[in-house]
Formats: sequence, C-alpha cells, structure tokens
Amino acid sequence: MAETTRCGTAALVGRPNAGKSTLLNALVGDKVAIVSSRPQTTRNRIVGILTEPRGQAVFLDLPGVHRPLHRMNVRMMRDVRSALDEVDVVLHLLDASQPWGGGERYLFELLSAVECPVVGALNKIDLVRPKGRLLPLIERYNEARPSSAVIPISARTGDGLRTLLAELFARLPEGPPLYPPDLTSTQSERFFVAEVIREKLLGQIRGELPYTTAVVVEQFEELGDLLRIDAVIYVEREGQKAIVIGRGGRTLKTIGLEARAELERLLGVRMYLSLQVKVHPRWRDDPRVLAHLEPHPADLWPAPEPEDEP
Repeated sequence: MAETTRCGTAALVGRPNAGKSTLLNALVGDKVAIVSSRPQTTRNRIVGILTEPRGQAVFLDLPGVHRPLHRMNVRMMRDVRSALDEVDVVLHLLDASQPWGGGERYLFELLSAVECPVVGALNKIDLVRPKGRLLPLIERYNEARPSSAVIPISARTGDGLRTLLAELFARLPEGPPLYPPDLTSTQSERFFVAEVIREKLLGQIRGELPYTTAVVVEQFEELGDLLRIDAVIYVEREGQKAIVIGRGGRTLKTIGLEARAELERLLGVRMYLSLQVKVHPRWRDDPRVLAHLEPHPADLWPAPEPEDEP
C-alpha cells in the first residue's frame, strides 16, 4: 500500500433514520453497524475504519439527534456533542426523500458551533423522483451553510460516495494511519454480537416496542471451536415479553436463528446462542443495565491511554 498521506476522524451526524449506519457500512465496505428501518437504531458510537492509498478515515457513527427523554437518550446525545468537539470533519446527513422540519433546523443550529469543516450529504436520492427535486434541497442547504459542500448520495446504491470521499479526504489532516490497514472497526466481538441480536429483534417487532428493548450478552465463552453466547433481551412490561417470545416461542426462535446464522457467517465460528427475555420496567434509567450496553473502553474513540506500570 502506498504511504498514507492523510488521516483523521469524521463524525456521521443526522436525524434518526437518516441512513448513517447504512452509509458507514458502504464507506467501510464491511458490516460494522447494524441497520434497521426503525429510527434511533444506533445507541452508541460505532467506529468504522477505511484505509486507502490516499489515507485513512476513522468514522464515528453517532446516535440520531433527537430530544432525550430517558437517561439512555441523555447519554446518547452527550456522546454526539462530545464527538463534535473531537473530530476533524463532520458529515451531515439529511434524508432527501423527507420534508425538513424543526429537527433539521435544530441540527443546523447544533452544527453551527463546530469548529471543524462540515460536509453535507443528501442521502436516499434513489427515492427522489424526479431528480429535479434535488436542486431546491441543494439550494436550501447552501443558504443554511454557504461555506460547506453538499453532495447528493445514496448509501444504499453507492451513488455519489466517490465524490463524498474525495470531499472528505481533502479536509482530513496529513498524518500516518491510526490503525492497521486491514482493520475496519474497533468493536469487540461481544458488543457486535449484542448489536446483531438487536438488529434481528428490530426486524421482528413493530410499534414502540423496539425502543423499549435492549440486548445484554451475559456469557461469551469459547469452547474449543464453538462459541457459547447467553444473551438477555430486556423489555419494560409483561405484555412486551409475550410479544418478543411470540406464540409458541416462534418469534424468539426466529430472532435466535437469524442472529446465529449471520454471526456464524461474519465471525467464521460455530455458535451456540441462548436467548432469554426479562422484564425490567425502568431499564432505560438503570445505570447498571446501561453500563452493560456501553461498548468496552477499547471500542471507544479516542482509545484510552494505557496505564503506567507500577
């Protein structure tokens, strides 16, 4: 690989369901973030790494910007604000297929205070017909932020991503890579397992239930060539527990089968996966549960400094 010339961090910021996780996976070329049509799927910083001959970009997929109503949501918005003070570039995603409302105005105001460059990305252009409808959106973005570039893209089809990366790398500082070139994420396998289980859970349930569920991996053990995983799905009410389990246990079984199949494919191991459903009425405000949902310190950006030997 040619010598790296540019390296830095880029935050993916947008309203819930703007397509940040889909974009992260497309840019990195690997599945490092779960994807769902449900808003607020991302609850933690997900780090994705792209290494090319021109440099290395370290992406932070952040929770969608929204009004926090629980301790968990407050933590999510704290992570967003903290990341904006740390990164070299912000990629501001907007859903081109939906009208812009107060949420987008709030996001423009939030990003007006950042000191690093901001690049706009009008996502989901594959859903916009006719294409002439994009021109007023581009003009509106330029009026709100005249000094920023704005690129129409589709994270799903890949349209515009080459142009977006060119704009990004042009704004990254010069420097050596922060991570090995073959690394695409800093997540631990334990954290990734919980996220994939939650992705399959989101695919099976509807309404408000996705926002009242959490997945905690309680056991993660290698037994020879077999990986044993025991995980708990937390819900807030008994009725929700019945929905997740399903008639005759069918829904929970489907979640487990889909999660195991994808994890075995992605991790390259045989797996025994056990799922339980437990009721915890206030898990979203329980610091002990939220601590289990946090990535391991090694998964965070920036990585913590090693402690000095005594």
